[in-house]
Amino acid sequence: MYPYLLIIHSHVRWVVLVVILISISLSLLGFLRRRSFGKIDDLFRILVISLSHLQLVIGFTLYFYSPIVRSFFANKAESILVPEARFFGSTHISLMIASVILLTLGSAIAKRKTENQEKFKSLLFWFITSLLLIFIAIPWPFSPFVERPYFRGF
Repeated sequence: MYPYLLIIHSHVRWVVLVVILISISLSLLGFLRRRSFGKIDDLFRILVISLSHLQLVIGFTLYFYSPIVRSFFANKAESILVPEARFFGSTHISLMIASVILLTLGSAIAKRKTENQEKFKSLLFWFITSLLLIFIAIPWPFSPFVERPYFRGF
């Protein structure tokens, strides 16, 4: 089960990133063009939250079954010196939880705004802030923290 979840988690991240980027683009265009907050804007706001929460649940499952994380907690003093163990044992999960919290807060705040421009502005601020955390926390092939391929294979 673990290897399949890793593959799913690796591929779903791209869907989450694309949906966040589309939502940010729609919000930026909506803000700049001073248009009404429409159904498509709301749809992408909901998709961002739904998919990011799904990805977080998959990530939690992986976290508790990961041999790297188990090793991290079994030997904290030694593992903290190993970049891969430290990254997956604390950094990745912490930043991803924080980013999903920011996405959720931003969505809830924007939903409650009455002015269209305020909705767009809220989504822009919270979603861009969250996206920056996500970019830091993803184990890119070029990451200084830990490297993983763009797409995991079977």
